[in-house]
Amino acid sequence: MLPTASSAADEPDDLLAPAPYVPPTSFGIKSWAEEDRPREKMVQKGRAALSDAELLAILLGSGTTKLTAVDVGMLMLQAVDNDLNELARLSIKQLCRHPGVGPAKAITVVAALELGRRRKEQGAGRRTTISSSRDIYQLVRPGLQDLPHEEFWVILLNRANVVMRQEKISSGGVAGTVADPKLIFKQALENLASSIILVHNHPSGNRNPSAADISLTKKLREAGNFLDLPILDHLIYTDNGYYSFADEGML
Repeated sequence: MLPTASSAADEPDDLLAPAPYVPPTSFGIKSWAEEDRPREKMVQKGRAALSDAELLAILLGSGTTKLTAVDVGMLMLQAVDNDLNELARLSIKQLCRHPGVGPAKAITVVAALELGRRRKEQGAGRRTTISSSRDIYQLVRPGLQDLPHEEFWVILLNRANVVMRQEKISSGGVAGTVADPKLIFKQALENLASSIILVHNHPSGNRNPSAADISLTKKLREAGNFLDLPILDHLIYTDNGYYSFADEGML
């Protein structure tokens, strides 16, 4: 029997808190009604009708003797607080720690999440006009999101501030990467760019520029002015926000 309003109010707070997901242990997906099975549900109701766990179940294909594929998907999501961005950061080895997930299934999940990231990246790069630091952040986010290491990129613009190209200059470690001014301006000159935007990420999530970041930005700004290739901004990317040298008056 469901508790009445008065009896529920008398319960201790900890009894009213939602319990963690506990998967069933007696029935497999084949015993479900056909319209509730993930694959059949997608065919009948469309992909938008499926939960994240059900989509993961289709990628996994099967569960264990005690867990359905949907159960395994729910446990995977619960481990990252139902955050798909956090799930995308996990390595194949980390995914394999879940019951019923071996290398082949982990690779399938990683590949699917990577396709989603690339789709965003392709959509972002179509004739984008940069008018603010927020535009830069949205442009580079698909390529830099979830990276465990630092990368340095340049965005080349025409005279109308339309993005011509995005070029990766270097890829480094967790704490830093090399940004060679010669390579940066070589890309700009070869592509006849009118201006440049610098971007690098901080995997730590710290948005503040280091002393090296400030020194490099000053050096590149001076070189750009000499070559008539102005540096419009230098963006420090993190998954939770950014630092814009232009917005902060540092250019």
